[in-house]
Amino acid sequence: MYTILHNSRCGKSRDAMKVLEESGKDFVVREYLKEPLTKNELKEILTKLNLKPIDIVRTNEEDWKANFKGKELSDDEVLNALVEYPKLIQRPIVTDEKSGVVGRPKELVVDFIK
Repeated sequence: MYTILHNSRCGKSRDAMKVLEESGKDFVVREYLKEPLTKNELKEILTKLNLKPIDIVRTNEEDWKANFKGKELSDDEVLNALVEYPKLIQRPIVTDEKSGVVGRPKELVVDFIK
């Protein structure tokens, strides 16, 4: 079973959702802005992605620029920022039980679910 971290206002996220819908594979949608992720959930996702917290930060977002840009942050501090400001999380992210992918571009999702 796949899980997509989804933001319906994001075109890239809608593209990934369409890929999943058209694949016929089972998946669940987590609208992470409406149902924020916990720190532990983020850690699990990062383990599946084999990435560090900073790797999934949208550094062009205003919240990042206003609060964190130019600061030396530990992984734990970046995780705290992602929990406090979920809009900073890259989207879409698609995972299964063992691994995952940041679905930008959507072809990465296509390859992942094959």
